[in-house]
Amino acid sequence: MNISLSRRHFLLLSASASLAAMLPEMSYAAQPDTTRIIALEWRPIEMLIACGVMPMGVADKQNYHRWVSEPALPESVIDVGLRNEPNYELMSRMQPSLFVISSGFGLGAKELATIAPCWETSFYDEHGHPLTLLETEILRLGTVLGAESEAKNHLEHFHHHIDKTKAMLPPVNKPLVIFSFLDSQRVMIFGQQSLFNDLLSRLGLHNAWDGKTNRWGSAIVGIETLVNLEGAIGLCLTHGDDDPVYSLAGSALWQVMPFVRDKQLHLLPAVWFYGGSYSAMRFCDLLPEALCV
Repeated sequence: MNISLSRRHFLLLSASASLAAMLPEMSYAAQPDTTRIIALEWRPIEMLIACGVMPMGVADKQNYHRWVSEPALPESVIDVGLRNEPNYELMSRMQPSLFVISSGFGLGAKELATIAPCWETSFYDEHGHPLTLLETEILRLGTVLGAESEAKNHLEHFHHHIDKTKAMLPPVNKPLVIFSFLDSQRVMIFGQQSLFNDLLSRLGLHNAWDGKTNRWGSAIVGIETLVNLEGAIGLCLTHGDDDPVYSLAGSALWQVMPFVRDKQLHLLPAVWFYGGSYSAMRFCDLLPEALCV
């Protein structure tokens, strides 16, 4: 299914509906057939692949490739429709052994129970460290799938990747502000409890944004708010040639942004804001090159 979403509506959907309240996890009569699993959110896709399992079906495959990008999904993976409204009839015909879903987003365990059991994961907890929670969740999923060793090996690789990135970084004496445009007037900015904030902390870097955020670590602010971030390095996550940052480049307002004025703005390709270990590693891969410029 080809899904076309405006940037504004897509980001607002992700910001407002992403992973709300946790629902009780269903029990499993037996280990699921790992060749017949459907993932209805993008972070769970990363978690499955971390456990050595490629899902049979995923939701919104087209936008996954635009917004998440890596790891790439093969042609054989079936698109089952929108993340918040997948094709129930198609999924029934596919006869999955398990759904992997994000708590509070889209169809829940009760709605999917007539097709297959669900395994649920959450992006956040009361501690506000999504990477720490992610590590626990990957191991938990590995146990369900009979892929404990794959999960542990992946996390070892993940930790090594972070350590390697930290060693590659140049000396950075300025905080970073990480944001992505909703439209020509607003950005989504990332602070406490975000994937990026957690990752910056592990890399020994500092986040310039200390304003309020939602439970997923993001906030929507007018671009004029960025004028107040003196002495920060700007990291703008872009999504395609139609990203608003390109049309704003010559505007008077954009030119007075401190990081633009000081030539400290770096445009990065897509990294999923609410992703898992692969999104974190993709950010790690992009960061040293940006900061070395």
